[in-house]
Amino acid sequence: MKVTALLIICFCLVLESLGKPKFPEQEKEPKFWNTWAQKTLKNALTLQTLNQNQAKNLILFLGDGMGVPTVTAARILKGQLNGQSGEETQLEMDKFPFVSLAKTYNTNAQVPDSAGTATAYLCGVKANEGTVGVSAAAVRSQCNTTQGNEVTSILKWAKDAGKSVGIVTTTRVNHATPSAAYAHSVDRDWYSDNEMPPEALQAGCKDIARQLFENIPNIDVIMGGGRKYMFPKNTSDVEYPGVAKHSGTRKDGRNLVQEWTDRTKDKKGHYVWNKKQLLSLNPNNVDYLLGLFEPADLTYDLERNTETDPSLTEMTDVAIKILRKNPKGFYLLVEGGRIDHGHHEGKAKQALHEAVEMDRAITRADLLTSIHDTMTVVTADHSHMFNFGGYTHRGNTIFGLAPFISDVDQKPFTSILYGNGPGYKLVNGVRENVSTIDFEENNYQAQAAIPLSMETHGGEDVAVFAKGPLAHLLHGVHEQNYIPHVMAYAGCIGQNREHCLTRGGAVSHRGTATLGTVLSSIAAFFTVTQLLC
Repeated sequence: MKVTALLIICFCLVLESLGKPKFPEQEKEPKFWNTWAQKTLKNALTLQTLNQNQAKNLILFLGDGMGVPTVTAARILKGQLNGQSGEETQLEMDKFPFVSLAKTYNTNAQVPDSAGTATAYLCGVKANEGTVGVSAAAVRSQCNTTQGNEVTSILKWAKDAGKSVGIVTTTRVNHATPSAAYAHSVDRDWYSDNEMPPEALQAGCKDIARQLFENIPNIDVIMGGGRKYMFPKNTSDVEYPGVAKHSGTRKDGRNLVQEWTDRTKDKKGHYVWNKKQLLSLNPNNVDYLLGLFEPADLTYDLERNTETDPSLTEMTDVAIKILRKNPKGFYLLVEGGRIDHGHHEGKAKQALHEAVEMDRAITRADLLTSIHDTMTVVTADHSHMFNFGGYTHRGNTIFGLAPFISDVDQKPFTSILYGNGPGYKLVNGVRENVSTIDFEENNYQAQAAIPLSMETHGGEDVAVFAKGPLAHLLHGVHEQNYIPHVMAYAGCIGQNREHCLTRGGAVSHRGTATLGTVLSSIAAFFTVTQLLC
């Protein structure tokens, strides 16, 4: 124990000799913090006048796996990428005036998956894990439980109300999150008919890629990955010719992209598969857009070929410019889907850079829309077994070491750790010494407490950030399926269409409007009486 204590003391002394942690000189003054707090208070007081306009446009940004620890770490990373210490930085979502918590459990799972949660925040009902667009009466992988248990999404409600609709994702467009917007499938993994069991096909169940084009055939904008699921089996991929794993998968011989192109060619429809094609489009001349930029998921943003692959921000930009032409407005789902993948692989650096990129997309959307007529919600489907700690100093690189070594195994450790996952490693029967490897490398797998080939989701509540018309309705702690009901209410779509009366852009509730009319009439009566008497 004496040796252990001596090692720790020496390690701390070395750190001290490198200089005490830096922070802005002004932060030493109470005036700095008081002034900042008073400014924040004044801004908060303006929120007492609630935005009760009708939401012409509705945007949902979904950070897949973006739990609160991920939000905080992404905030620090964003600041450090801009040369700051990071902790004081504001993400774009941090600027949203209303924040609440969503309970993420599935009907049959305490710790949820992305399919059941997507059904909740898109279709308004909680569901079983592994299923999309069906109620909890449906059983995963049992085709015969599909019919009669389908539930529709807010994307469909918006389309039925005459709005334009779009889906933008960094995953496959037929992955769990986007598929709940249009599909009804008892198995999230039925990407094409190639992934379906014969009995499910014989029973009449459809694969998710097919449903993308058939269930709501006029989705205005679709962008993401998943090319191979749209083409006949063994069809060589346009970007990776001859690479078998990227070739078409469909057993039914259908070319869904060609079918879509034929259907939309006289309706200003455009199919693109690379960044150059996408950015060469004039949104004013495009009414329908299908962009499939990879055979499966898009590459991580850190590894993205910036010449050939569009960023989430660039896709969001084009999508909004196309959708906003509709005088009735639009609904747009934007998913930062690979935050989740980075965490599953224990690659925190990939996950956090994906989160920062999604925040850039939120910033771009803010520049292209108005808070007066656009409701924007940012949330996650679930969290992960990701966290950071270790009493790190102010400005410590988010991917760096804690400022002391373990008093148990006398080894350093990174601030970022996972509760479980592939980062669990033993060298000669003991924990790996991270100082011997490059722990800031893009694909470094952070150490984990429990060995798993894939890290798991976390079960805690996730944050819901909201701004725009009626955003104040997203408050407190609610079930996750509450989210689309609020968005539909703000936009006067779905089952909430009838409650709305539009007067100068404001949403009036029948009871409130009636009471207001009565009070105004009484006031007018007394005014006239006084003038006449």
